Amino acid sequence: MKTISILGSTGSIGVNALEIVSRFPDEFQVVALAGGKNYRKMEEQVRLFRPEVASVMDPDTARRLSRSLSSHPTRILCGTEGLNAVATHPRSQMVVSALVGSVGLLPTLAAIRAGKSIALANKEALVMAGEIFMKEIRETGVSLLPVDSEHSAIFQVLAGHRKEEVKRIILTASGGPFLATPMEELKKVTPREALNHPQWRMGKKVTVDSASLMNKGLEVIEAHWLFGVPASRIEVNIHPQSIVHSMVEYSDGSVIAQMSLPDMRGPIAYALSYPQRLDLRLPSLNLFEAGPLSFQPVDRERFPALALAYQALERGGTMPAVLNAANEVAVEAFLEGRLEFLEVPRLIQKAMQNHRTLRLNSVEDVLQAHSWAREEAQKILNRGNP
Repeated sequence: MKTISILGSTGSIGVNALEIVSRFPDEFQVVALAGGKNYRKMEEQVRLFRPEVASVMDPDTARRLSRSLSSHPTRILCGTEGLNAVATHPRSQMVVSALVGSVGLLPTLAAIRAGKSIALANKEALVMAGEIFMKEIRETGVSLLPVDSEHSAIFQVLAGHRKEEVKRIILTASGGPFLATPMEELKKVTPREALNHPQWRMGKKVTVDSASLMNKGLEVIEAHWLFGVPASRIEVNIHPQSIVHSMVEYSDGSVIAQMSLPDMRGPIAYALSYPQRLDLRLPSLNLFEAGPLSFQPVDRERFPALALAYQALERGGTMPAVLNAANEVAVEAFLEGRLEFLEVPRLIQKAMQNHRTLRLNSVEDVLQAHSWAREEAQKILNRGNP
């Protein structure tokens, strides 16, 4: 039986991971959970899975949870202390890193240093500190298993092949809800429209990133670090049906794809159970019903965020952390109605233009760049000129 901790248990990845755990009680045991402010969902998870430790975002939620679970043996924590306790729980063999955004970096690094296998859904940790992150993975020798459907697909396609024979990685993107929206109408789109993804059900921040294609840009950076392939050999194709999750082209011209219905339970289960596969009893892929599978290049005018991610990866050093932090501020502002959709990439670009790239020598350098970028993006926003 594999013991696991989940960072981000109340989000979409965490909820799906716990569904898999509940279906395979002889395979997995949950020993620690960390969620956010969703008190009801966390209470439900603690009662059902009875972890030894549960953490929430803030002291008020922790006190409320403690009162409702006063007769329960689970230890309730909060904040940074709680995240680290979940990430480094002594009985945990694997940590599912499913927190959204930069908050996932430090607890995921703590889990690596504690010798835990990592099922990684928090792409921002690799975006911000890829070089440092992968160095820690190599030095500790822990397993790193991707959970994103695209990176899980690449991981599966690479199995049994030589890295030296990889010619190109092709990440697929659905194109989000605005793939066919006339450009003149994009200025008027609302958060509600941006959150209406045609294929996937995800958290708000990830869904907006998908609508702008920033999510795919972050995945390009993540793929670079996960698979050791330069940005020049990582391509993005629009594939609206979300059946082909990614492809790898080899030196002999062969292109191998991983295909399945768009359901995150597949890649999550593969990471949890690797190298075995679980019988999830999901519907089989019927290519006749899936309809014609189409592919098209990315319209860089429609999706400028993707180019910004490539630029950040090329600059290296602190620039990817700046890209990520400025995007966090921009998405928050868009969801709050303070920024138009087309202004999101403009704000990110201005923050990047104002940044002097530095080398990354430590996690502290990453955090300083992140803090600077959030402040700079907020200044640009407050000036009202993204």
